[in-house]
Amino acid sequence: MTSVFSQSDTLTILTHTPAAEVKTLAEAILPVLGDVRVLINRTGLVMLPYTDSAEGAIFHLGEVLVSEAHIELATGIQGYALCTGRDLVQALAIAVLDAALTANIQTEKITAFLQDQQQAQAAADDLLLRKVEATRVEMETF
Repeated sequence: MTSVFSQSDTLTILTHTPAAEVKTLAEAILPVLGDVRVLINRTGLVMLPYTDSAEGAIFHLGEVLVSEAHIELATGIQGYALCTGRDLVQALAIAVLDAALTANIQTEKITAFLQDQQQAQAAADDLLLRKVEATRVEMETF
């Protein structure tokens, strides 16, 4: 079974999932993957681009600390992750899950996890938007 999520969607969901949950899932899947070679596991700074909403000009807000991981399975399949912060283990865990999906290993388990996380993240976003909407002030009332 292949994942119902694109790689981009998968990585987005995983980078927004609590690190402990991603690490737990990766630990459970790691023994099934066989030998894993770490190609990159480092922190660094990247520029954060932003698009001006008025004129559409792109500019950089500043630098963001990120953790990057790039792994390779014995079969040659690779996994990659880049997430904000300095948690190198989180980046490795996401790269492990990326490689597992690419290799079609434990896809049902990972896809179910992704679906649960996507729903939880959507619910959290909805709650936040409701809270923001509750603060809206109609200027005509003044």
